[in-house]
Amino acid sequence: MNAHHTDVEEHDATNAYQSLSETTDHDDPRWAFGTGIVEEAGAEITSSVPDGVDPGDLAAYCLMLGDDALIYSHRLSEWVSHAPELEEEVALANTALDLLGQARVLLARAGHVEGRDRDEDALAYLRPDAEFRNVGLAELSDDLDFARCIARLLVFSSWRLAVLHRLQGSADPVLAAVAGKGVKEITYHRDYAARWTLRLGDGTAESHRRMQAAIDAVWPYIGELFRTSDEERRLVEAGVAIDPADTREEVDAVLDQVLEKATLTRPERPFIGTIGGRSGRQGVHTEHLGHALAEMQSLARRHPGATW
Repeated sequence: MNAHHTDVEEHDATNAYQSLSETTDHDDPRWAFGTGIVEEAGAEITSSVPDGVDPGDLAAYCLMLGDDALIYSHRLSEWVSHAPELEEEVALANTALDLLGQARVLLARAGHVEGRDRDEDALAYLRPDAEFRNVGLAELSDDLDFARCIARLLVFSSWRLAVLHRLQGSADPVLAAVAGKGVKEITYHRDYAARWTLRLGDGTAESHRRMQAAIDAVWPYIGELFRTSDEERRLVEAGVAIDPADTREEVDAVLDQVLEKATLTRPERPFIGTIGGRSGRQGVHTEHLGHALAEMQSLARRHPGATW
């Protein structure tokens, strides 16, 4: 590390694992397995759909948020046994499990609301890629590039935190419950990513180069995060959803602040456009999702209905 940033030693001294694990919000020792949020929100999964809300719209919205968390959780889990240090494997695994906990509740809520007898497992393991509603940023492969992992986590967590913060006031009790706990979890994810961005960006010449390349690689996928689907527009009027476009100013401010402190340059690369006006929210994905699902769904498809 060079001396561009006077706080580098302080950041090095801060244990990243402690920032994720040492918190009174995780008093339940099972928190790392993503179970706590299911138990806390479980009694509300079968809550009535708020008045004036189309169940189809609510199910679609829960799938959007749930798929974002599920697919990105899977991608983060790929770092187990591949991270540069054991401490980072633990931190990334715990981050993945936090997101998996959110996904479980959201998919269970979607399954209940849609009324098609599909539980969280069926929605996770038996849908084809065209039925997934996650944003493209969640499905990308990091190609075992740690800088790219950090860049994507920084962008994703900054955006999801802004979304969940606003969803705490949702008229849907399950969305509000997920958001209430999720804000606490995602705050740590964003802090972890920001500190690593600083260490790499303001470190050696090589770490700076690789961190800048990583930011450049994920930047084209940011635009999709702020596009508003038809379902979201209708649910915003009903007080259930939030307009993702409203989070853009907050997310830009966070990213600009982190990039500046990390001596990194905000990319000028254009955002990736939609395909025929459709994007991940409408089931149009990159080739990365198919590869991820082939691995994630293989066991469930090979042994339908199996339990253990």
